[in-house]
Amino acid sequence: MDCCVVTALWCLIPLYLLIRLALFIFSDADFTLLWASLFGHAPENKLKGQVVWVTGASSGIGEELAYQLAKCGSRLILSARREDELSRVKNHCLECSDLQTDDILVLPLDLLERSSHEEKAKAVIQHFGHIDVLINNGGRSQRSLATETSIDVCEALMELNFLGTVSITKQVLAHMMQQGRGSIVTVSSVTGIMGVPLASSYAASKHALQGYFNSLRIELSDRPNIFISMVCPGPVKSQIVQHVFTEELNKPPPNPGDQDYKMPASRCARLMLIGMVNGVNEMWISQQPFLLLCYLWQYTPTFGWFVMNTLGIRRIQNFKAGLDADSSYFTKPKTS
Repeated sequence: MDCCVVTALWCLIPLYLLIRLALFIFSDADFTLLWASLFGHAPENKLKGQVVWVTGASSGIGEELAYQLAKCGSRLILSARREDELSRVKNHCLECSDLQTDDILVLPLDLLERSSHEEKAKAVIQHFGHIDVLINNGGRSQRSLATETSIDVCEALMELNFLGTVSITKQVLAHMMQQGRGSIVTVSSVTGIMGVPLASSYAASKHALQGYFNSLRIELSDRPNIFISMVCPGPVKSQIVQHVFTEELNKPPPNPGDQDYKMPASRCARLMLIGMVNGVNEMWISQQPFLLLCYLWQYTPTFGWFVMNTLGIRRIQNFKAGLDADSSYFTKPKTS
């Protein structure tokens, strides 16, 4: 090869690295997902006519998923506990799309009532004939110190976030294995891949989801038409902060504070759908610097521990002072 060509190629390497660094600094998702968003399939081209079941569809990420799926032409099952809110979401879906009333099934669902999950799955199949996609989005978060959190709260988080999700998944998976295809997308969290102060039991429930579904994916490796994907969002604007568990089951949550710094639920939902139609097994969706923390935790754990310990102390101090738990990572506590 000509010497000038080799020299030119070597000069391009620093430029390539600088471009990748710039992309990372301003990115809100991992490199695989960003690549899919730039060069992969568009959800609008893959989801039309698909039957998609969304749990936790009455607010936040689930609500936004419903709207975007409706615009893609997907037929929907909307589930959560609050039927009136689900009806509101359905009406908006009909307004913003070409779907008809029968294309959207409002199906109230309590993840804690596991004995009802078989009946709920049968109701979906009876209505639509099959299920193409299950999006496990239902669950609750936590804001309390581990040393002050009752075991009842720990149990409630595991029952809801982990066992409830696994229960509904098993009902849908049996159907998908019979029909020979399907996708199961489960919303975990960045706390599912790293420890986070003030969310010990919530993180445990999300770690459990990661372990379960990553193992399930391997078990289904001989069934390539059944797709298992995990979604790990960072802070997202939603009502989840208004319904978090505290140290006691019935104790109301603290004031959530300003949420404007968080990622819009619409952006999170869009990236989820892109990852889903492009076969991304695990999606990290978060604005900086939370995305950077994921990479540090995954690839340089010792340094990741150091950073998290430093920020964690500040988060705990500000939590005790009544500040928002997420934004307080980067806000110094006020001193009198």
